[in-house]
Amino acid sequence: MSSTRKLTGIFTPNVVPLHDDGSINEHELRRYIDWLIDAGVHGLYPNGSSGEFTRFTAEERQRIIKVCCEQCAGRIPVLAGAAEANVTETIKACELYHEYGAAAVAIVSPFYYKLSPESVYAYFREIAIHSPIDVTLYNIPMFASPIDVPTIKRLAEFERVIGIKDSSGDMAFMIRMIKEVRPMRPDFCFLSGWEAALVPMLVMGCDGGTNALSGVVPEFFRHLYDLTRANRLDEARELQYKMLELFDAIVYSADFPEGLRVAVELRGFNVGPSRQPLSESQQIDRAALSRVMQCIIADFGYAKPPAEGCAPRTGKIDADRIQQITQGVLARLKERGAL
Repeated sequence: MSSTRKLTGIFTPNVVPLHDDGSINEHELRRYIDWLIDAGVHGLYPNGSSGEFTRFTAEERQRIIKVCCEQCAGRIPVLAGAAEANVTETIKACELYHEYGAAAVAIVSPFYYKLSPESVYAYFREIAIHSPIDVTLYNIPMFASPIDVPTIKRLAEFERVIGIKDSSGDMAFMIRMIKEVRPMRPDFCFLSGWEAALVPMLVMGCDGGTNALSGVVPEFFRHLYDLTRANRLDEARELQYKMLELFDAIVYSADFPEGLRVAVELRGFNVGPSRQPLSESQQIDRAALSRVMQCIIADFGYAKPPAEGCAPRTGKIDADRIQQITQGVLARLKERGAL
């Protein structure tokens, strides 16, 4: 039914590197995109939650999509975040990103105002009728009006609506969506935005994931996806378990996506300061969090451990930060002969 090929695999919701003055570091963004592609991700998802789209101006969001489309240059598809403050501006973004060469757009359900299912349907219906580019619904109920299964089924009747990215983490909800929509739309794609349950989501019929952690360890996520698709589930299950510590550290250790930005830096990229100011205590915590994450990523084989070594970890990130700080202080005291 749709004009684009089905979106499958791992799509990375990429962070946006910034200069010290807060402007977009386009050179580093392009370098980061090339690295993600070389590491095997299947697609890019700019202007998502991980990309802090609400912290950029409309013009900056447009520039981010243009840079991503230019740098990808058809090597992998770009699923462009196109959510704006109202339906008119969102449709304009759809038109522009179609010109830039994006494969499709992802549009979050209306946020700030909590809307009824009928209002959510009316919003996406207007976009589906007028958008020149394929549309992926984006369900993230912790931040925006939820899209329920009956509404998704109604919207799937529009040819232009080709799939959904769901970040609820609700396995039963995903299964219900697939059960209701796939018989009428075999081409409809289901993407999970909750990496803590990625393997079971794929097993139950998801076509792929839009996973923030793939911006940190893309090699790992490509391998995990390939193992699951090859039905090597015992191996995939072990990697899913291993991922959880990194997931908890990135998602729950600091105000999202600050932990993600810290982790991307550990892979060799200068992401710069966030648009969200940090207090002095948060800046101290960020340095400690970086050392803990460095230890976790070192266990994955993608980084060297910190110079002071890695303290034993409990999986409780606050306790592990304190333990890592303590170990670092002791290491420095020994260097100075104080111990």
